[in-house]
Amino acid sequence: MTNKIGRTCITFCSIICLVLSVSQFESKAVQTVAYITVAAGPLERHETVVSFALPQELKAKAYSLRDGSGQIIPLQIDADRQATFALPQLKAGATKTYRLEELKSGAAPASEGVQVIREGNRLMISLAGRRVLDYQAQGELPRPDIKPIFKRGGYIHPVFTPSGRIITDDYPPNHLHHHGIWFAWTRTEFEGRKPDFWNMGDGTGTVEFEAIDQTWSGDVHGGFKARHRHLDLSAPSAKTVLNEVWEVKVYRVGQGPKRYSLFDLVSTQECATASPLILPEYRYGGMGFRGHRQWDGKDNAFFLTSEGKDRTSGHGTRARWCHIGGRVDGQLAGIAILCHPDNFRAPQPMRIHPDEPFFNFAPSQMGQWEIAPGKAYISRYRYVVADGPPEKTELDRLWNDYANPPRVSIALK
Repeated sequence: MTNKIGRTCITFCSIICLVLSVSQFESKAVQTVAYITVAAGPLERHETVVSFALPQELKAKAYSLRDGSGQIIPLQIDADRQATFALPQLKAGATKTYRLEELKSGAAPASEGVQVIREGNRLMISLAGRRVLDYQAQGELPRPDIKPIFKRGGYIHPVFTPSGRIITDDYPPNHLHHHGIWFAWTRTEFEGRKPDFWNMGDGTGTVEFEAIDQTWSGDVHGGFKARHRHLDLSAPSAKTVLNEVWEVKVYRVGQGPKRYSLFDLVSTQECATASPLILPEYRYGGMGFRGHRQWDGKDNAFFLTSEGKDRTSGHGTRARWCHIGGRVDGQLAGIAILCHPDNFRAPQPMRIHPDEPFFNFAPSQMGQWEIAPGKAYISRYRYVVADGPPEKTELDRLWNDYANPPRVSIALK
């Protein structure tokens, strides 16, 4: 009797083991394996930012890329399941295939990644331990002699070169309404009034910081999403004209022998009412840049556009990118602003100031237009910050990466 019970138990255990083995085998058999193939196209690629939508079949929170030699490439997935990585190198016309590998634990960003830290009214973004830029949230007046009407937030300052030099200015004495990298419209019409969101001292318009909705750090990029509102102060009571969202991403690239910082800014503006914002023809207004105070004066800042124009010949012309630079404490430094080809009226015309370190892509130079209710106005710009003089060939390469990124195809097996 005992032997019979023993044989029954052994048989039962054997069946359970067999079922478990089959279950594990079937689980492995149906596991999705994904590969991506990157095509360089007609351009040679080097440290190129590449993004693609992650297939719905891939449910894990974190993945990395492994190439045929076993090298691991960091892959970052955002809240919208958009995957981004930096393509190290790929010759023109070539392709390269990577396998997506699931990461079991969401590890903290590596020390050489992009870190975002909030300190009071500022977001501070660093790459591999060095500061890249700050975002000023709520407005603060840096000096007691500035009238409260000039106070505003929702802009980027300071911007640092890889060597740590600051290349932007904030509340410069001759233009208190200039702030590093900021967005405001100048000549406008709204419901019969003419608010000026740029020249805040006139008291007819302003731009206010509203909220920071999201911040993130990562091995590939770090950044934030923030909301601003454009207010008509000439109305009987202050009235919101535009609601704006900024999305800023700083990328983990440019850490080789010729170092640079690379970040994207996407502005999305939408009408807050059923009334359009009309923008008559004017020489400036939109996304502005104000350079270091040591660049003030006709001979202290230099400009170079993608079409080879300079300060004397560039104003009012159109370009894919524009570089502005000068000496900071005796050393050359500068920033290139790249205009995405999908932008309205791209390549956009430019405002290049004859005496001050001020630049602006200004679509209103080409005639009257409007931001209409129900239709978002989206502006996309990429910024390249470096020490030394500009290298036109390198800036052309970086613009081509931005405008014509490599194509990605996905295979699930």
